[in-house]
Amino acid sequence: MTLAEQHLWYFLRKKQLNGIKFRRQQTIGSYIADFVSMEHKLIIELDGGQHAEQIVYDNARTEFLNSQGYRVVRFWNNEVLQNTEAVLEQILKYCGSDCPHPNPPPLETGEGTNEWKIDYFRLPENKINR
Repeated sequence: MTLAEQHLWYFLRKKQLNGIKFRRQQTIGSYIADFVSMEHKLIIELDGGQHAEQIVYDNARTEFLNSQGYRVVRFWNNEVLQNTEAVLEQILKYCGSDCPHPNPPPLETGEGTNEWKIDYFRLPENKINR
């Protein structure tokens, strides 16, 4: 998995995004989707710089996945890494959810505690400038 895929998976795994179950690296036909919600028939693909050169392949792939009843949504890797909250909000909209944003991940606080100390999106390195 790429760094962007790992980053997004951190928020999608274990139904953290409004209770929506996502699978990663899911085989559909002869293709492997980065992330998929079977319940919402939504595929999320993350694209790096090389995808600008793979337009024909990506279009054929998307056409096949659409023919199987899936909606394919694409995000650039840098979009996921630099504007995570907006990407997650878009994913929620595609799933038909009104949840404003996902639960922030817990920070490690010590042995056996689930205490929340800092809002994840308020940390300087995760802050979204609008």
